[in-house]
Amino acid sequence: MVMALTKRIPTFLLRLTAMAATISATIVMATSHDSSTVLNLKFDAKYTNSPTFKFFVISNAIASGYTLITLFLPSKSSFWRLVLVLDLVILCLLVSSISAALAIGYVGKKGNSHAGWLPICNQVPKFCDHVTGALFSGFAAAIIYFLLLLYSLHNVINLLSTAQG
Repeated sequence: MVMALTKRIPTFLLRLTAMAATISATIVMATSHDSSTVLNLKFDAKYTNSPTFKFFVISNAIASGYTLITLFLPSKSSFWRLVLVLDLVILCLLVSSISAALAIGYVGKKGNSHAGWLPICNQVPKFCDHVTGALFSGFAAAIIYFLLLLYSLHNVINLLSTAQG
């Protein structure tokens, strides 16, 4: 009983921290908005202008929902056998969305002289700051999920080795 509780507390804390990071990444990216006037033309910069940023928001929202569900799973549930695989799927989803959003963010910040794309962060710094904050939070969530996956694998390996011995 005590042993199961000591294994459950770190998992609970890691999941709670991961959920906080994914929720903050979702909110910060979803509220990113700025506008600028260039040559008497006004343009808006918001996350919905980029399918990549939409993917980032949706991925973090999915991870948040999944984490919320796993926080309230009873420890005796048979669903925990599937959680290890789903943690890996969520980690892959987060890493892919961060990678794609980071690539678009880099082009927004630095531009691409070969393609003729100009950087936009000088014109809409508030938007770029929000995107940067969301990416940091998303990256933290991915690291936490990686640690959670390693911890879960460690527990499974220990369980298998004690069952055989």
